[in-house]
Amino acid sequence: MKITDILSQGKPTLSFEVFPPKTEEKYESVKQAASQIAKLNPAFMSVTYGAGGGTSKYTVDIASTVHEEFKVTALAHLTCVSSTRQKVKAVLTELKEAGIENVLALRGDLPLDAPVNREYHYASELIREIRESGDFCIGAACYPEGHVESANKTIDMDYLKQKVEAGCDFVTTQMFFDNNILYNYLYRIREKGITVPVVAGIMPVTNVRQIIRTCQLSGTYLPTRFKAIVDRFADNPAAMKQAGIAYATEQIIDLIANGVNAIHVYSMNKPDVAQKIKENLSEIL
Repeated sequence: MKITDILSQGKPTLSFEVFPPKTEEKYESVKQAASQIAKLNPAFMSVTYGAGGGTSKYTVDIASTVHEEFKVTALAHLTCVSSTRQKVKAVLTELKEAGIENVLALRGDLPLDAPVNREYHYASELIREIRESGDFCIGAACYPEGHVESANKTIDMDYLKQKVEAGCDFVTTQMFFDNNILYNYLYRIREKGITVPVVAGIMPVTNVRQIIRTCQLSGTYLPTRFKAIVDRFADNPAAMKQAGIAYATEQIIDLIANGVNAIHVYSMNKPDVAQKIKENLSEIL
C-alpha cells in the first residue's frame, strides 16, 4: 500500500522506524526487533539506509521482510550523496522486485573520511530520478528548525519546494521536542504553497548521551522542560527511559489534538519503547 493512501484516510496513524544491521551476524537480532515492532500493527515501518550505502543490501532485505513476511507497509530509505546513478538504479530495481512501493529519498550525510561522489548534489535530483523510474510513492525529509547546512530557513524552504516539484509525495520531519516549532513550520510551508502531507517525526529519548550528540549535530532545540528531565534523570537509565517515553507520548497527544495525524516514531530498534508508546495511545488511535 502506498503511504499517501494511508495518510489520506484522515485518521491518526502511528508508524515506526528501524535501522538495518551493520554486519551480517547482527541481521537476525535486527529482524527479531523488527518482527516485534510489526506485531504492534503500525501504519507503516521505515527502514533506514546506511551511511554511504554501506548497509543498503540489508535495507532492501529488511524492508522486503517487513512487507512480505510481517505484512506491514514498508518505506525503504535511499540516500544518494555517496552513490552512483548506476547504484541507485540497481537498488530501485531490487525494491520493485521485492514489491516495495514506498521510498524515502534523502541526500544523506556527507562522509567525513571519504570523498563525496558528485553524481548527486541534492535530494531533489534523486527524487526526480525515482519518479522517472516507476510508480513509487516518494517521501522526503523536512527540517522544521532549518537544515544545519542551510544559510537560513527561507532558503531551506526553497529546497523543500524543489523536492515537491521534483515529485515528492509526502515529507517526514526531523525530530523536534517543541511542538510549537512544528506548528509554526506548517503555517510557513502552507503559505509557500507546499501542500503535501507532513509526517511528524518523534524521538523518544532513552539514551541521554546519544540524543545530546545528535542535537548538537542537527541543531535541534531542547526546551527548558526537556532539559529539566535530562538533568534530573540522566544518571538513572530506567527513570530516563520512562520519562523519555512519557515526554514523547505527551508530544504525540498534543500533535493529534491539534490536527497533526501522521506520527512517525524513531524507535531505534527498541520494541519495548514502541510498545509502550502504542499502549499509551491505545484509545487515542
